[in-house]
Amino acid sequence: MANPVTIAFNTDCMMIPLSQLLPLRKVTDAIRATDKYLAIKASLQEIGLIEPLVVFPQKGGANQYLLLDGAIRWDILKSAGETEVLCLKATEDESFTYNHKVSQVAPIQEHFMILRAIERGVSEERIAATLNVDVAAIRRKRELLNGICAEAVSLLKDRRVSPAALREMKRVDAMRQIEMSELMVASNNYSASYAKCLYAATADGQKLASEKPEDDRNMSSEDGARMQREMEKLRRDYKLVQETHSENVLNLVPTVGYLRSLLANSRVDRYLRSHYPDIHTEFQKIVDAPELSGNTTN
Repeated sequence: MANPVTIAFNTDCMMIPLSQLLPLRKVTDAIRATDKYLAIKASLQEIGLIEPLVVFPQKGGANQYLLLDGAIRWDILKSAGETEVLCLKATEDESFTYNHKVSQVAPIQEHFMILRAIERGVSEERIAATLNVDVAAIRRKRELLNGICAEAVSLLKDRRVSPAALREMKRVDAMRQIEMSELMVASNNYSASYAKCLYAATADGQKLASEKPEDDRNMSSEDGARMQREMEKLRRDYKLVQETHSENVLNLVPTVGYLRSLLANSRVDRYLRSHYPDIHTEFQKIVDAPELSGNTTN
């Protein structure tokens, strides 16, 4: 049986004076001028503190706490004249962990969050004030997926696809939107420039706009046809890999298990290292590949 996971902080929050917190990093004037700082400041002013600060008792310091996470919030609250703040007390001094575990919100996820807030009666003006952006920016985020089919949205919902790339997708029909989404995922490229290339390689029958954009007018018909052929080949290759990937991995898992047992034999391992170092290196790479280990974790 696996060992139980130990919680990294006390479950009860506590109010601690700001003067007793010792930030591990300095909040400079340059940081105070960033969009992130201003957005957090606007959020605190509009709706207050949502996420408690994370602290750890300083060794040898009476009533002093190291501020592991929340230096910007601490700085804003202190500047606003607040005297104490809600905190979580960590059980270990793991100051390197917290910020590295934050998952950035993808544009499509942000779109749905804004829609849900509006459905619950939050005005666009208040959302804009909370995020420290113009109301027009909130409206653009609200309308981000207008003209994008549900299948394409499902493929890109947790990806960092740029709004400009989505604008290019709106200029083609639903089937082409799905193809473009699959190609973006396969190449792990969600930039506007890549989306423009995919649009340029789209057959005229799949384009919704009758007029070509400014940057497409200098493209010859031969260049356009060649790009369409290359993109179509890439799409077929992607489909082939998608269809055979699971079967190939399933066949490779027992093979990897056999290689692992070979390398676990000290005599075999020494022999390969001494006589066939290149083969030994490749075997080791296969054995160490996480996707072929046979154990998947979420």
